[in-house]
Amino acid sequence: MSTHQELVGLVWQVADLLRGDYKRSEYGKVMLPLTVLRRLDCVMAPTREQVWERDAALKMANKDQLLRIAAGLPFYNTSMQDFATIGASAPDVEKNLIDYINGFSPNAREIIDKYEFHTQIARLRGAKLLYPVVQKFRDIDLSPKKVDNHQMGYVFEELIRRFSEISNETAGEHFTPREVIQLMVNLLIGQDSEHLTGAPVINVLDPACGTGGMLSAAEDVITSLNPNARIHLFGQELNAESYAICRSDMMLKGQDPSNIYLGNSFSEDGHEDKRFDYMLANPPFGVEWKKVKDAVEDEAKVGHAGRFGAGLPRINDGSFLFLQHMISKMEPPDKGGSRIAIVFNGSPLFTGAAESGESNIRRWILENDLLEGIVGLPDQLFYNTGISTYFWILSNRKPASLRRKVILLDARDQWIKMRKSLGDKRKMISDEQIAYITRLYGEALTIAADESHSDHAKVKVFRTTDFGYRRITVERPLKLRFEITEETLAALAESKPLAKWAHRESLLDAFKPLLGTVWRTGADAKDALQQAAAAGGVLWPTGAPAKAVMDGVAVADPEGELQEVKGAVQPDPDLRDYENVPLEQDIHEYFEHEVHPHVSDAWIDETKTKIGYEIPFTRHFYVYKPPRPLAEIDTELRNLEAQIQALLSEVTS
Repeated sequence: MSTHQELVGLVWQVADLLRGDYKRSEYGKVMLPLTVLRRLDCVMAPTREQVWERDAALKMANKDQLLRIAAGLPFYNTSMQDFATIGASAPDVEKNLIDYINGFSPNAREIIDKYEFHTQIARLRGAKLLYPVVQKFRDIDLSPKKVDNHQMGYVFEELIRRFSEISNETAGEHFTPREVIQLMVNLLIGQDSEHLTGAPVINVLDPACGTGGMLSAAEDVITSLNPNARIHLFGQELNAESYAICRSDMMLKGQDPSNIYLGNSFSEDGHEDKRFDYMLANPPFGVEWKKVKDAVEDEAKVGHAGRFGAGLPRINDGSFLFLQHMISKMEPPDKGGSRIAIVFNGSPLFTGAAESGESNIRRWILENDLLEGIVGLPDQLFYNTGISTYFWILSNRKPASLRRKVILLDARDQWIKMRKSLGDKRKMISDEQIAYITRLYGEALTIAADESHSDHAKVKVFRTTDFGYRRITVERPLKLRFEITEETLAALAESKPLAKWAHRESLLDAFKPLLGTVWRTGADAKDALQQAAAAGGVLWPTGAPAKAVMDGVAVADPEGELQEVKGAVQPDPDLRDYENVPLEQDIHEYFEHEVHPHVSDAWIDETKTKIGYEIPFTRHFYVYKPPRPLAEIDTELRNLEAQIQALLSEVTS
């Protein structure tokens, strides 16, 4: 069996024919649909003649189901053409190829149409390239005996990665490294073998399915755990080419291709009212949802009757929209429940202050005990980004030992360096490391409880409430003195409330004799200012202009007059501070121990207290490293200076 790299090399030879007539960024428009067509052609070969005979014998309008039975596949082709005959005659190649495409069953033709390949057929014919390109693909053997479904998936993904690199697109939006998928599926399904006993019907969803790699891996793991399970794969994808490849892959595997939906998961729920046993996704990091803002906000207004009842994240990061979408499709616990795995960057762990959209979503997830664990992954693991990433594992059927608890597992050091970088991907996780991480997660409770365990530092288990906090507002009293200086006069001159007051300039002139005067109380200042205004023949302002005058001459002073309104001490906004108090700690006890000893006149404004949730993953695994001794640094600097001097002497000699 050929390796997928060898097969990609054979397909890539077509680029030599296209060069000059096609831009490099356009190669995929020809090579991807022809690769799909050739694969379908090879898969249909054993039963092609039976389909032709059955088609000729049936004298009815709707033959679809019967022809599928004849093909032994969920698709067929009634055309008398195949890749051996399409290019048998150079003048007839276009007619033969179009006849061949039109002979496909409706479900297969719908996939091919997504490539808009008819446009490329005309373009290739005009460039006199159609015949040699078709001949090139005729010579590539993509039969199942030569290339199994796994290898074929790798071929599609490698081609997409190359095309994406050429056109500076983000390949990672279309597929996920296979070792990452394997680990993700292990954590999602491998821990759940007890749920797969008997002959269950298992429904699996990926709402950002790309080319379908995660769905295929999930199917393989479930089948390995229980060959009797009946598995149905569902997906949704926004990119038409990735959708077409995923749908053709599902069709080739005997899955129902109509379960793969084309569209935006936020605004077009392709599987509305459907529930799933397992869900997994690697949505684009930091994806903006501005284009579907109206649809998302309208659904959010109906609360938990819709998918986004927990809250809306920032417009420039829809990660939590994907997660809420998946949570809405969990089977209820009394019907077996569901498990979810999703890849996030670090932002969903902590972005958003208390009672912001993100914080409220985290709060809802944790208070409903849906989060089972988070696994920190190495950086430089994905094709389109070098940032650190995390698996979030969610379940609404946690075992009793994990209820109201969350596993944090640090696997950031579990990687090996790749021999050759692929885009931003410079690291990968080996099979041994996948097995190791999977074991750590499965034994997390035991390892976390045993301080002598060699892996104890990598695993921590928290209560769900440990991530909650109250954000208290700490106020201090406003104390002021009052004075007339060049600065206060300049501030009054620019004050908006005084700008439209007709006597502003006259009032400011009346205040100038008071330059350098300081008053310790507001009453004394007001009396003096009113007298100065009267002496200058200026009426004292009322309303907002009068307040602006007193505000303009007021200066914060720790020794100044305490400001009160109707007996209530006024807070100084410049001295306002905030403290995050652990959710299960009394805020008044915290205040007395942590705040009051330092600022004895402070108080808590309890009307502004907010509840927030964040998951400071890196802080929980931080290990302090003391700085190097100064003597060691000094010695190193001296050595470097000596080396520089030696180099300079060589240059000048």
